[in-house]
Amino acid sequence: MIRMPISERLDWQAKAEEFGFKFHTLYGEKYWDESAYYQFSLQQIEEDLEAPTEEIHQMCLSVVEKVINDEQWLSRFCIPENQWDFVLQSWKNGDPSLYSRLDFAYNGKGHAKLYENNADTPTSLYETGFWQWLWLQENVDAGKLPLKADQFNSLQEKLINRFSDLQYLTPDRVLHFACCKDTEEDRGTVQYLEDCANAAGIKTKFVYIEDIGRDNQHQFTDRDDHVIEWLFKLYPWEFMFQEEFGSSLGQQNLRFIEPPWKSLLSNKALLPMLWKMFPNHPNLLPAFFEDELNQPDVPSKLVKKPIFSREGSNISIIDGSHSIASSDGPYGAEGFIYQSLHPLPLFGQNHTLIGSWLINDEAAGISLREDANAITQDMSRYLPHIILT
Repeated sequence: MIRMPISERLDWQAKAEEFGFKFHTLYGEKYWDESAYYQFSLQQIEEDLEAPTEEIHQMCLSVVEKVINDEQWLSRFCIPENQWDFVLQSWKNGDPSLYSRLDFAYNGKGHAKLYENNADTPTSLYETGFWQWLWLQENVDAGKLPLKADQFNSLQEKLINRFSDLQYLTPDRVLHFACCKDTEEDRGTVQYLEDCANAAGIKTKFVYIEDIGRDNQHQFTDRDDHVIEWLFKLYPWEFMFQEEFGSSLGQQNLRFIEPPWKSLLSNKALLPMLWKMFPNHPNLLPAFFEDELNQPDVPSKLVKKPIFSREGSNISIIDGSHSIASSDGPYGAEGFIYQSLHPLPLFGQNHTLIGSWLINDEAAGISLREDANAITQDMSRYLPHIILT
């Protein structure tokens, strides 16, 4: 695994705008960064990232099976009691999933270490599935990369195939796509997924989360008063559970992507549960609930994570009673878990995080984010990668 400098394509910003990648720059700072790329061997991809991704995903499903049938664990995962049956029924019914992203610390040697599972609302999908692949093709065509350069990236193909499967499971329904207003990145992600669904032959319609209403039968409706029967929502389950309409969830003939049981996988309480069920697994870091910190095997250097934290918000790196680094954000009232400190690898001055994607149960590609700070957040730069054998 090597970080390699490369000259940028001269017209990439204009092309990004043309192709709808409008969040390539955020608040005047570069988000997409093609001044360098990461190079992997095929062995590193297949043995150190692809295989562990699929194995850990199955381990996570085992956690769901344990937690979802136990009120004590549902409470520790901060699932509201009035939603327990809603979540349980989605698991029992086998409600299908679309995608997930596991985040790893990996430097090209040894075992990749799991940081967390982004199983409900993962972003950076468009830039992974389409934009970095376009970057590879154009640089190979320009002679700036070897002809045999490849990429671990079957994301778009697998997304379209998965939407085809989901259409078979949910026939004759329009698939609504939804995200919040004033979020350029979320809107771009949802538009990309809608394009993939259209490529699979699914009829789609977009609605902002804020514009979803309810009729007098408690059915959710769009701005045209059409009942929503199938919904992809880039909006966290923990937010939905607390909304005014949360009490009526489950009363509709409505399928969700992602399904309600995914609220357990996108939850940081997953990490100590994985450690309990699969202790000393080579891809896991020791992790603990707050009331377990007095155990003798708890290390002094820990990462403190809110149970509902997203995009690196409210993360603290602590050594004993001292905070080494921290990030701001709106989370923490729900409680915290603690994970053994395993710093991201440094490539020059860049702390680099690998996101490993799953479509349904299959590994589908990777994305790389880097930052001058030790905590990866929403503004951390995205860099492409290649495989060279």
